[in-house]
Amino acid sequence: VQLVESGGGLVQPGDSLRLSCAASGFTFIIYPMSWYRQAPGNERELVAAIGSVGGSTNYADSVKGRFTITRDNAKNTVYLQMNSLKPEDTAVYYCNLRRSWMDYWGQGTQVTVSS
Repeated sequence: VQLVESGGGLVQPGDSLRLSCAASGFTFIIYPMSWYRQAPGNERELVAAIGSVGGSTNYADSVKGRFTITRDNAKNTVYLQMNSLKPEDTAVYYCNLRRSWMDYWGQGTQVTVSS
């Protein structure tokens, strides 16, 4: 299993970013995928999740209405569109696969929201 995140960066409050997670080494289409984030001194928290076929999604209350998770099963990629970014969104964002009660993580991508 390999998960490779990209798309992070330094942005100003109110800006947008789109994160990507390229997946390989497993049958991507049959597994739900998730995005987590971890800010310094905080525990890793679930941001958004999407079902295997892409029809069902759920979000942390703190990002509802601002973030959108999608997936392209033809490209084995999951995305996180982040709009109206706030300083409290600053964190390392991780792509997650849970398979057979094991968690797989990418290396993470840093998102910094600051004026």
